[in-house]
Amino acid sequence: MDISRSFRPDRPVDHVAIIGAGFSGALQAINLLRHDGPRATLIERRDHIGRGVAYSAAHPDHLLNVRAGNMSALPDEPDHFLRWLATERPGQSTGFVPRITYGDYLADLLAETRASAGDRLTVRRGEVTGIETNGDGVRIDIAGAPAITADAAILAIGNLPPHDPHGMENLGDDVYVGDPWRADLAEGLTDADEVLIIGSGLTMVDVALLLEASGFRGRITAQSRRGLLPHVHAVDGAPPIVPAERPSLSPATLLRDVRAAADESGWRPVIDGLRSHTQDMWRGASHANRARFLRHLRPYWDVHRHRLAPPVAACIAAMRESGRLRIVAGRTIAHEREGDGAAIVWRPRGSDVPERRHVRRIINCSGPQGNLLRTPAPLLQQLVAQGLIRPDPLTIGIDVNPQSHVIGRDGQANARLLAVGPMTRGAFWEIVAVPDIRVQTWAVARRLSNAHWVEGEGL
Repeated sequence: MDISRSFRPDRPVDHVAIIGAGFSGALQAINLLRHDGPRATLIERRDHIGRGVAYSAAHPDHLLNVRAGNMSALPDEPDHFLRWLATERPGQSTGFVPRITYGDYLADLLAETRASAGDRLTVRRGEVTGIETNGDGVRIDIAGAPAITADAAILAIGNLPPHDPHGMENLGDDVYVGDPWRADLAEGLTDADEVLIIGSGLTMVDVALLLEASGFRGRITAQSRRGLLPHVHAVDGAPPIVPAERPSLSPATLLRDVRAAADESGWRPVIDGLRSHTQDMWRGASHANRARFLRHLRPYWDVHRHRLAPPVAACIAAMRESGRLRIVAGRTIAHEREGDGAAIVWRPRGSDVPERRHVRRIINCSGPQGNLLRTPAPLLQQLVAQGLIRPDPLTIGIDVNPQSHVIGRDGQANARLLAVGPMTRGAFWEIVAVPDIRVQTWAVARRLSNAHWVEGEGL
C-alpha cells in the first residue's frame, strides 16, 4: 500500500485500535489520549490489562533490572514513577523496586487515564482472529464478538515465546515446560530432583528465584551455548559516558572502542553511554554489520547491557556457592523420556565428548523469539499469509519503517497498520525496555494525533 495515498486530507484519524494491552499497548493508548489524539480501543485476550507478562507473572522476589529513577512511563515526566512511589509506596526503596510494584503503577496509570477519558478509551476482551486494511480503514475481527472498524490499527503483541527445541514438547507437560511463566513450575518436584533450565539470561534468573522461593532445594542446571550470566549493576551507578559522535556498529570497531574506553572509566558507564546512540547506530549500520553483531557480539552485549539488580545477583551468587545452581556452556544433542523425567545428552562447549544426565524437569528460558516464519500465533501466521506483514531482513521481528508502519510482502509501508514494542527490534534493535518503548509509543501517538493527513505526505 502506498502511504502517500492512504488517507484523504479531509478525513482526520478518529479511531485507533490497539491489538494487545500489555505494557506497549496500554502505554500507546495512554499516550494517544494524553496527546488529545483519536479515541482508542484496546483489545486484549488475557484477563489482565496494562501489565504484560513481565509484570503480571512476577513474584515478589523479582525486581526491576533498572533503577526506579529511569522507569517513568512518560518521557516528558522523567520523575513520574518516583512521584507515584512517594505517594503510593512511601516506605519502599527507590532503587530496584519489585516488578509487582511497577505493575501496580502501570495499572494505576491506565485506570486514571480511563477514568478521565470517558468514551475515548474502550477496552475489549477477546482474541483477534483477523485484520484487513483498505483505503478507508481497518477491520479487526474478534472471536465471538462483533468486528471493530478503525482508521488505523497498532500491533502491540509483546514478545513471542521461545521456540521449543525440536521434539522436546513430546516429552510431556510434566517434564518439559515451554512457558517459563507457568504458575506450577515447582509442582511435583522433590529435593532429590534436578531441573534443567535452557538459557542462562534474565528469564533463567527469574525462574531460579521462583523455584527457590517455592521451597525447591534440589539441583538447578542452567545451560546455554556460552554459559554467560548477566552482570550486576553497580551499587552506586556512575553517570553514563556518552560519546560525542555516533559510534560504528562494525563489530570489530565497536568492540575495540568499548574496550579502550572501559579501560579508562569502567565498562558500565561506557555501555550505558551508548544508549543514546544505539538506535541510530543500528539504523545506520549495513545489513552485513547487523548480522555480524547478532552472530558474534549479541550474547556479550546482552549480559553487559541488561544487568541484574544487586540483591538479585547476591541471591544467584548464594545459590551457586551452595551448589544448588550451576551454569554450564554446551548444547543438547539428544533427549528422550526416561521414567518420570528425561535423559539428556549434551556436549560441553569446547569438548567432543558427549555427557548424559537425568533431569526431572526442563524449563525453556531461551528468551523471546521474533521469527514470524516459526511462530505458532494464528493471527501473525494469517497476517504473513495475507502479505500484510513480513519478517524483517534478520528474521528477529516484524519489518517496519522508521515511523513504525509495517512493511508488507510487496515492500510497501502501510499507514493503516503499525507495530510497536519488542517485535520491531529489527528496525530499532534497542526497543525491549521501558525507556525505549515509552519514546516509541510517544512518537507514534504524536503522529496519529495530527489532525490533518496530507495526501503525498502520509504520516
